[in-house]
Amino acid sequence: MTRHYSALSLLKEGLTGQKGWQPAWDDRPLKPRYDVVIIGGGGQGLATAYYLAKTHGITNVAVIEKGWIGGGNTGRNTTVVRSNYFFPESVRLYDLSLKLYEKLSIELNYNIMLSQRGMVSLAHTPAEMEMSARIVNAMQINGTDAELMDAEAVRKRLPIHHGGPDARYPALGGIWQGRAGTARHDAVAWGYARAASRLGVDIIQQCEVEDFIIEGGRCRGLRTSRGEVRAERIGMAVAGHTSVLAAKAGFRLPVTSYALQACVSEPVKPILDTVVLSPGTGTYASQSDKGEIVIGGALDRVPSYGQRGNLPVLETVIGGLLEMFPAFRQLKLMRQWAGIVDVVPDSSPLLGESPLPGLFLNGGWGTGGFKAIPAGGTLLAHLLATGQHHDISRPFDLDRFTTGRLIDEAAGSGIAH
Repeated sequence: MTRHYSALSLLKEGLTGQKGWQPAWDDRPLKPRYDVVIIGGGGQGLATAYYLAKTHGITNVAVIEKGWIGGGNTGRNTTVVRSNYFFPESVRLYDLSLKLYEKLSIELNYNIMLSQRGMVSLAHTPAEMEMSARIVNAMQINGTDAELMDAEAVRKRLPIHHGGPDARYPALGGIWQGRAGTARHDAVAWGYARAASRLGVDIIQQCEVEDFIIEGGRCRGLRTSRGEVRAERIGMAVAGHTSVLAAKAGFRLPVTSYALQACVSEPVKPILDTVVLSPGTGTYASQSDKGEIVIGGALDRVPSYGQRGNLPVLETVIGGLLEMFPAFRQLKLMRQWAGIVDVVPDSSPLLGESPLPGLFLNGGWGTGGFKAIPAGGTLLAHLLATGQHHDISRPFDLDRFTTGRLIDEAAGSGIAH
């Protein structure tokens, strides 16, 4: 069976009818006991399993997923990767992720289709320009790449942007991060799943958590739709359903779940070669490798577990897009969807042990979960393997809500998360 992806293996399989490929990951039964069980078969959970096996040598691990691999938020996002955050704690976290993304295709032997096409965050008013300068200064001080653009630089970077005298949202400048870009969301999940499986991790699909096994005040295992399973430590990476499982475990979290919707147009020839974010219009966009314009915006501010979103928000997002790019008015929308994101009051993630000993959290990412997959997996793996925080994860522990050391990225960056 052909396991390694290379030009030579592609040629070999092409000449033999593509019949020799090994399955990307094995379908294994759920065993009654593991060293670690991870709830959630999205990018964060799969990355955690991979780094547990690769970095810490812990291979007796199960990833359990109630649906299919990558079928949750990992398959319902707009694929942007970036580290243009304001606070040093956030930059350390997201820049670690971006650095890991930059080498991930080679490490996993799986093409995640990383495209570092850069990202422009536009400023439409003098106040937004002042905020942009503040963010650029903070990013540079915190050690990540950032440049302050003026109106002329924006025009050169985005020649199709409507910035004339009659523009409702003229671009006075913005923030440029050249290392930002996009990655293929399915490929990230599949690449981590394949690599983890090859290291001995069991990936169990169609396995829903029904309850937690709690003995002596500690989490000892799970009752699932496929039977009981026990483990010394359990990690939870379930995106927008973090609070649902927390309730089953007997505690509450400062998390609210919202729909975050997006859509794509019909494919067109290359016209937009960067990621564009406009806080003023509440819209961001990029062009996929297939030519579709990928469009997103702010949260639907009504708590929900629906995966479609609502029409008023979609109208606002499309209106903002057409104000910036009138040429897109002739495009037809192909698909629209929503993911469920778990938002914390300071718009920063939750990483650390839960109020139930033995159960560890990776959640609260809001709109930042996909871009943080490699870092989130690295940090949760460290927590599960050692029982202790990594230096980067320590500020994101739940105890920040009792100490008051919040990391308020929504206020710091001036961007609605």
